[in-house]
Amino acid sequence: MEANTIITYLACIFFLLIVGRIFILPLKSILKLIGNSIIGGILIFVINMIGTMFNFHIGLNIGTAITVGILGVPRSSIINIFKVFVRIINLTQKNN
Repeated sequence: MEANTIITYLACIFFLLIVGRIFILPLKSILKLIGNSIIGGILIFVINMIGTMFNFHIGLNIGTAITVGILGVPRSSIINIFKVFVRIINLTQKNN
């Protein structure tokens, strides 16, 4: 093999490594978001199953699952707290 061919192969490999590094970080973030969204959807489903005993329901849709995916599973309680506040506000408005 000639030296020019070897240098060309090495340059292409180096270029692919650089491009791979640039695109791997967003891909990791997207995969983490998808994974958290799936876990969040399962969490909301479980909350709805337990919440039926207390007449408590959170809509299971793409929006809530992505919200849990962005916030993370431990912070998903924000959705539950928001739902409770909305319910309290509705009850006070009905009583007035």
